[in-house]
Amino acid sequence: LWTHIQISVQRVLLGFTGGAAIGLAVGSVVGLSRWAGTLFSGTIGAFRAVPSLGWVPLLILWIGINEESKVLLIAIGAFFPVYTTVASALRHVDPLLVEAGRAYGLRGVGLLRAVQLPAAAPAVIAGLRLALAQAWLFLVAAELIASSQGLGFLLTDSANNGRVDRILLSLVALAVLGKATDSLIGILERALARRR
Repeated sequence: LWTHIQISVQRVLLGFTGGAAIGLAVGSVVGLSRWAGTLFSGTIGAFRAVPSLGWVPLLILWIGINEESKVLLIAIGAFFPVYTTVASALRHVDPLLVEAGRAYGLRGVGLLRAVQLPAAAPAVIAGLRLALAQAWLFLVAAELIASSQGLGFLLTDSANNGRVDRILLSLVALAVLGKATDSLIGILERALARRR
């Protein structure tokens, strides 16, 4: 069990970190640039509607049956909640705050880092929480890709062998891990709230 948990946690953390970082970057560009929003919003919104299992055949063909395809599928799941919340939050940052930042000589990335992202922090944290939950959901789909380890594999293997005890154990482990990782982001949220 511990080996399966370790493998699954590693996959989720790698996929979540990569997907959230790209979601933050793309969401910032789309949220701050009207041109980028017009160009990319519709396309990204359409891809967001693709179910998790829909990505599996494409990833197998393009990347192969390996660890990278599993992590990439989890990253895809984590990308969309962060992208959506960041883009929306940055569009609604108080213009007076932005003007104040510009009055102090801030531009571009400096303005984003010092003024806009802190103003959008509650929405960003909410996006990270959603992304982490989505990463755990996509984990099970990722571990269907010819996996021999992980909680998703343990679920499907136990179902094939009629082991209800192992299925319940896997579900409890996923629930506990999901709640534990969500609590970590909750600690980050409270730390940021104290600094504001």
